Amino acid sequence: MSFLSATLARVKPSPTIAVTTKARELKAAGKDVIGLGAGEPDFDTPENVKAAAKAAIDRGETKYTAVDGLPELKQAICAKFKADNNLDYAPAQVSVGAGGKQILYNALMATLNPGDEVIIPAPYWVSYPDMVLLAGGEPVIVEAGMDTGFKLTPAALEAAITDKTKWFIFNSPSNPTGAGYTRDELKALTDVLMRHPHVWVMTDDMYEKLTYGDFEFCTPAQVEPGLYDRTLTCNGVSKAYAMTGWRIGYAAGPEALIKAMGKIQSQSTSNPCSIAQWAALEALTGPQDFIPENNATFQRRRDMVVEMLNAAAGIECPVPEGAFYVYPSIAGCIGKTSPGGVKIDSDEAFATALLEEKGVAVVFGAAFGLSPNFRVSYATSDEALKEACTRIRDFCAALT
Repeated sequence: MSFLSATLARVKPSPTIAVTTKARELKAAGKDVIGLGAGEPDFDTPENVKAAAKAAIDRGETKYTAVDGLPELKQAICAKFKADNNLDYAPAQVSVGAGGKQILYNALMATLNPGDEVIIPAPYWVSYPDMVLLAGGEPVIVEAGMDTGFKLTPAALEAAITDKTKWFIFNSPSNPTGAGYTRDELKALTDVLMRHPHVWVMTDDMYEKLTYGDFEFCTPAQVEPGLYDRTLTCNGVSKAYAMTGWRIGYAAGPEALIKAMGKIQSQSTSNPCSIAQWAALEALTGPQDFIPENNATFQRRRDMVVEMLNAAAGIECPVPEGAFYVYPSIAGCIGKTSPGGVKIDSDEAFATALLEEKGVAVVFGAAFGLSPNFRVSYATSDEALKEACTRIRDFCAALT
């Protein structure tokens, strides 16, 4: 009889973390490796945010806080939702956790029973299905391929809903594709959801402020007020404020759900780091002028990466609306052989050969539920991106 839980056998380690770890190990061993796997900005946390954290330490803000967030931070989150999304929430409707991942996990743990289904469009962030499985639910994967711009169609959503459906997880702009839904595209999905009042909506809006061109972000409860009472609107400071390591995520939704999530958190981690909470408060309420500056850098990198990858033999790379990822197809490379003798029969084989033969670390598409693709994070320097894309182009040109 195994000592480990049977539940653990239902899930797998994070592939994105595995790729990043492998790249670091190879670098430490002296290999020339360019890592394009990490999903975090290469910018430093803004100085005012760091100063707020230092001031909090000096004030002695080092004790336990309320389990699911400082009152001051919850007020700031309410103000953010009103200003950015025209959504009215009270502090009792807000939960703060140790990163967006904990917020999503708490909600799933607090609501899922065995047999409950959760609709997840693919490609998806790698953790969604495994969190559902850990919470005892069943992920229902619905493909949203390149032919629809990596966006779920209303017909596909409608077809996936059953009487067992409890949640629909919605992520825009998306990790791993960067695809963002327009208001009209989102309204078409919310129209479907309005016909199925037993289905709740869990939004992952972590990349809300990382959008490009004339794309305008919107979130489901903002587009369809009729969904307000069954939507958990999730966000955080990790991406827009370059605070991945500070581990602060938050969500707002119906008070009964927020209370249930707080119960889960009270018996697991308790409160998020007190210092990180004060830093997050400054992030949300302090100057925001650096965000468009950072976005201009991201957009320039996006355009360069898309152009260079589309020049590679066998690769097709769409232009994303947001986030800092591209998700190119390698359909034209499948069936070929690398100079090192690796048969490219999958995107995992492609990524493995690319790392071993060219020293470029990317995440293979199967990890995100849609193949044959790979994810590139362009949240790194222009020089590293140019060199990495050159190596990818050379790798593809040498396939036979």
